[in-house]
Amino acid sequence: MGKVSLKVELLSHTLNPEETIAMGAKLCYSKHDIQGLKKGIEEKEQSAFIAKLLDMGHLSPIEHATFTFGIEGVSRSLLAQLTRHRIASFSVKSQRYVTEFKDEENTFNYIVPPKIEALGEDMIQEYEKQMKTMQEWYNFWQEKLGQAGESTNEDARFILPNAAETKIIVTMNARELIHFFSLRCCNRAQWEIRALAKEMLKKVQKIAPSIFVKVGPSCLTAPCPEGKSSCGKMEEVRQEYNDLLNR
Repeated sequence: MGKVSLKVELLSHTLNPEETIAMGAKLCYSKHDIQGLKKGIEEKEQSAFIAKLLDMGHLSPIEHATFTFGIEGVSRSLLAQLTRHRIASFSVKSQRYVTEFKDEENTFNYIVPPKIEALGEDMIQEYEKQMKTMQEWYNFWQEKLGQAGESTNEDARFILPNAAETKIIVTMNARELIHFFSLRCCNRAQWEIRALAKEMLKKVQKIAPSIFVKVGPSCLTAPCPEGKSSCGKMEEVRQEYNDLLNR
């Protein structure tokens, strides 16, 4: 084991998310019963109506659609950022119940930051050597603490770095995803969570393009909110996300 890379899979989502959102919005103003409303919505294309909701900022019906992602090849550092988004549900691989490798040939899975990779092969090898050293420290404490499974892991894990890989299943509703993308697709977001956000956006755009048509960093539809801290590349960013949608 050792170096791993980001992998994102859309595990499940609300069936017919655009129709579900349209039902939630139109119910407020309809005289029809649920079945009558459902039939009327199924007979029509809802993309224009979804666009109208988004333009109006009427976002509560958007919450009726949810998306569940399986995420691998991300660091514990990313986990700390991701779980700051509170309107979401998380399941995370436990360092208490799952023991890392305990032999000299293998190390725990870890993430290598791009800037370290850019320094060249010598520095990559140095980084890998440091990961192996931490694995040895982990093994040392496993032995000293009695190799007793979770009761040992819960303390031995303290020696593991932020680089250590974790695996996550996360569920967000569409409204929270829009908020998440506005923050985490921004050029000023940390590189790892920005890469994750872009991959998640690609997945949901294929399923519900009407919901996520103008979604990405905040500067797509308004001036950059970062002020003097702006990356200064608003036009390039807009082109990038326009290209992403049209792939």
